[in-house]
Parts: sequence; C-alpha cells; structure tokens
Amino acid sequence: MAARTIPLSDMNKASANRQKLSYADSHSVVRLSSKRFEQSPYSDKYVNEQTVFGLYSNRFYPLTLGGDAIDDYWRLRQSVVLYDVPEKPLEISGPDAVNLLERVLTRRVDNLKCWRARYAIACSPQGGILMDGVVIRLAEDRFWYVIANGEFESWLLAFTEGLDVAVTDPGSRVLQIQGPKSTAVLSNAAAGQRSGELRYFHAGMFDLGGQEVLVSRTGWTGELGFEIYSRHNIDHSALWDHLMASGRDHGMAYASAESMGIRRIEAGILDNGTDMDRGMTPFAAGLEAFVDLSKPDFVGRDALEQADRTCLLFGLVCDSVAPRAGLLVFKGDTQVGQITTGDWSPTLNTGIGYVRFDDIDSVQGNWLGQKLILGDLDDGRHDCEIVPLPFYDREKKIPRRSDNGELTPE
Repeated sequence: MAARTIPLSDMNKASANRQKLSYADSHSVVRLSSKRFEQSPYSDKYVNEQTVFGLYSNRFYPLTLGGDAIDDYWRLRQSVVLYDVPEKPLEISGPDAVNLLERVLTRRVDNLKCWRARYAIACSPQGGILMDGVVIRLAEDRFWYVIANGEFESWLLAFTEGLDVAVTDPGSRVLQIQGPKSTAVLSNAAAGQRSGELRYFHAGMFDLGGQEVLVSRTGWTGELGFEIYSRHNIDHSALWDHLMASGRDHGMAYASAESMGIRRIEAGILDNGTDMDRGMTPFAAGLEAFVDLSKPDFVGRDALEQADRTCLLFGLVCDSVAPRAGLLVFKGDTQVGQITTGDWSPTLNTGIGYVRFDDIDSVQGNWLGQKLILGDLDDGRHDCEIVPLPFYDREKKIPRRSDNGELTPE
C-alpha cells in the first residue's frame, strides 16, 4: 500500500476519521497503587490530571496525557518526540552468558558483535512465543536483553544450572527519541561525541549532560530514532531536562503511548501478549526469519521443527472504520479471525489493524488480497481487505535514514 502524507491543513480530517477512542477509553480505568509496581522516575515531568497509566512488565507508563494523539503522531512523523517507555533490560553476564542466550533464544547470539543489537524471540518447549526483545552485546561476556511485557527473569534463571552466568536487573529505565529530527537532538545532547556514526541496530555509551548512558539506534515506531537506557543511580530528572533542552530548537515534545501505538501498527511491529503469545509459533506470527533451526539446540526447537509454517497474522485495511482489538473478521457468515490491535492511519487515511486467523484448519488458501467482512461493536459489517505487513516501508528505509535523508548501512 502506498503511503501518502496528509498536509498539516488536513489533520483535522484524519482526526475525525479516527473515531476518537483513546487508549484510556478503550478499556476500563481503575485506581491502582504503585505498591509492588515501578512508577517511572520521569513521571513528575509530565503527569497531569488527565494522565492515565498502563502497566507493562510491572512498570507504569503513560497511556494518555489527555492531548491530541493525531497532533503527536504528525510531530513524530515530521519532527521529533520524546517517549517514556516501560521496556525492561535484563543483564546476562559471565563466561557462560552466550551459552545461556543460545539455549533460550531462537536465533544465534554468538556471532553478534560488541555494541550491536539484534531482535530475538524466546519460545516455550511447545514452540509458542514466550518473549521477544532486543539483545545488545556490551562485551564478550555481557549482554542486555531488553524485554517486552511479561516476566522473564525467572525463566532465564531456570536454565542457569551448571553455568557460570549471572542474570540481574540493572535497574534501567528507557526513553525513546523518535522522528526524523532525532539525530539532530542526539547530536546536541551528546555534543562533541560521535553520535552521528551510530547506525541502525548499533549501540554505544554516551555522556549526556554529564551522565553516562547506553544509547541504541532502535525504537518502537518505525521512524528514525534512538533509545536511551539509564542506570538506577543516575539523576533522571537532570537527564530528562538535558534531553528536552537539546531538542528545544527542533520542536521536540514529549507524548504518551497513543501516537507511538498508531505508528507501530503502520510499521508492522508486533506486541508480545497482544498480537502474539504462547498460543502462536513464530511461524504463525510471520516471524519465521527470526528462527534459526540450524542451531543445534534451543528451547522449543524440536517443536518448531515439526510445526506448520502457515502464517496466521496479517494486516487488514478498512476504509469505513478503525479496527479495534477484539472485533471479529468474517468470510461470508463464517468467523475466521479476530483483530488483535488497530487504529486509524493518518498517513494512509484508512483504518488499519492486525487480524489473527483462528487456526490452520480454517485457512482456505492464501488470505492475502482476500476481501472479507469486519464486524463492529454495534453488529455492523464493514468491507475490508487482507494485506501484508508492514502497511508501508517494507524495506525499513525510514528508520535507517540519516537526518539528511541518506540511507545508513547496518
């Protein structure tokens, strides 16, 4: 599907088409104490009376701040945005760090170079997706695995018997600077350092305002961007202020997960526990490229070797409504799938979402290109079409570009 950028003057049209339903409105909102959970050290910088937090990896993060998600979306697409995100790094270190990660992940890490990052999946013995995240190699025997939602530290510890390895929580909180001007912001924040040489899925240590942090050229938006990993003992308030000051001349603002959520759907980025789970193999989720069956042994390998390779997760476009999680998809009168997530795409000016087809037995040929029916909450029916993911920028040229528009090598 070809992307088209809507002019600033037409943003209100996109906002109207979206059928305004914020992350907070889409689920019940309850009062919840931060006891036993982690409140963000950055929350004092943005909390207002309209802020609603979500819970992810036992960490609170801002679902909405009460602003206009479409305005934030266009700032992300055209300028730069700062996000407070709940990803959780785990540190795996020691002489057997590689052996542990090779045991639990579906792709190799032994050939990952220092200061490089790699997306990796962990499966259950039955081949279902247990966790996904980004592995960053900090030294020959030291890694960070930045995990998605869910508890994973205990799973790693279960496989450490007989190994000389430590699994620890470094207490890192993560910020993301995302958008086409993010390289300029990082250049200001890391003045005099070689931040401009940081390539896609590379990482490095940088001094930001007198504090050392880990920076990786990754993100969850499909835009050019960076993730900044703190330590528990840094001055988080000072780091936030330094980043905001570094982005002032470039129009940087902070935003909640709403605008990031729209963009990650457009980019075909999957959310663990929402779009994929232990009931899906990587093959069913369309993630076959991240399974290396040439590895001699890893958890779930035997099951995956015998598993069906049929993909059951695809994109869906609907011109008349924004797909929402839980809505059903029909072929004629027969239910064949369900929406895992969706929204209105301002760039494509249509409703987009992911549809997870029920099971292999229900597959009637190739779903791609098929015209199906999307049901809504009022028992209405809407024409829709099944398309490949991502919805555009299939070669991921956008996040690999430099601020002058040139592609950077990996």
